[in-house]
Amino acid sequence: MPGSADGAVRTVGILGGGQLARMLALAGIPWGLRFVFVSPRPDECAFELGRGVVADWASIEANPGLAEEVDVVTWEFENISLRAVQRLQDCVRVFPSTKSLAVKQDRLREKEVFSRLGIPTARFLPLERLEDAVRAAGDLGLPLVVKTRSQGYDGKGQTIVRERAELEALLSGGGHLMAEEFVAFDREISIVAVRTSDGACRFYPVVENIHRDGILRVSRCRPADPRWGEACEYVQRLAEHFAYTGVLAVEFFEKDGRLLANEFAPRVHNTGHWTIEGAETSQFENHLRAVAGWEPGSTEPVAFAAMVNCIGKLPAPQDVARIPGAHLHIYGKAIRPQRKVGHVTVRADSPAALEQSLRQVGKLLGEPVEPAAGAS
Repeated sequence: MPGSADGAVRTVGILGGGQLARMLALAGIPWGLRFVFVSPRPDECAFELGRGVVADWASIEANPGLAEEVDVVTWEFENISLRAVQRLQDCVRVFPSTKSLAVKQDRLREKEVFSRLGIPTARFLPLERLEDAVRAAGDLGLPLVVKTRSQGYDGKGQTIVRERAELEALLSGGGHLMAEEFVAFDREISIVAVRTSDGACRFYPVVENIHRDGILRVSRCRPADPRWGEACEYVQRLAEHFAYTGVLAVEFFEKDGRLLANEFAPRVHNTGHWTIEGAETSQFENHLRAVAGWEPGSTEPVAFAAMVNCIGKLPAPQDVARIPGAHLHIYGKAIRPQRKVGHVTVRADSPAALEQSLRQVGKLLGEPVEPAAGAS
């Protein structure tokens, strides 16, 4: 395979050029890594940090020239061409595994893998034909959540259905959907882990999340969360199933003290952004360490930490600078409604001080920061 003569990783190819690719590059440049980003879009915010290649996925499938100038390939989001990744894999090392990408691109397969591995999840059924609506309404009850099996993120591709007639109307337009039991959860949590190619896993603390309109708003690190051990077990089970290398995140609903896996992400994850200033080693650095074959860094938090997403608006940097422990990250993306354009990481010496700073961030954004559902 092409790459450095000594096998060392010096140049990383990233499929995608958005904010996650940008933050990966910001973590890797101090280590001397170079980056090549590939995206069909010419205006990606990561391009200023390396070489940007504008190419559609079909051209990579036909001619994976990227492999000639990089030592390893990874990705920043999962809505990419699986065939393009598999073609690259013939020429250069690619992490994480394409098996994880193939499963993630189909929500039904994702749920089936959870079930097969003994990871609890909400009950679900495929929706292909009109008669499936009758079965879903009877077996899962109403309301239920109907999801497209692919191309879903930030609340897109899913609908809460309260009447069987609504369900039948959705199916009249064609199948390839899935129905999922509606879970009136107590809170949403996630866990981010990093796994090396030799099977070693390290886990960040559980994070408690608040979503609105299907988009993550706030994540709070919970170092002493009672669900941490259980969450670690499930994410490790998933990582071992995929023979995974890199950062892997799993989101859960907690209901009556029980975790139900909602979805996983085979990449760095929005709920792990707090690690940039809040952990000894950020998720971005640890992902690069893993795919480069280096020893991962400590996942221990260095303070009480949280992250607030900037959705469709940005605060003035000078105002954020006045807030104790606040760190602003601007992505360089065009501002549009419901779009993630930046985030603020906050860290503090106590939970009370953290909440005070979070309230100040919320005021700057014009959106009060909601209290955590399970504050500990």
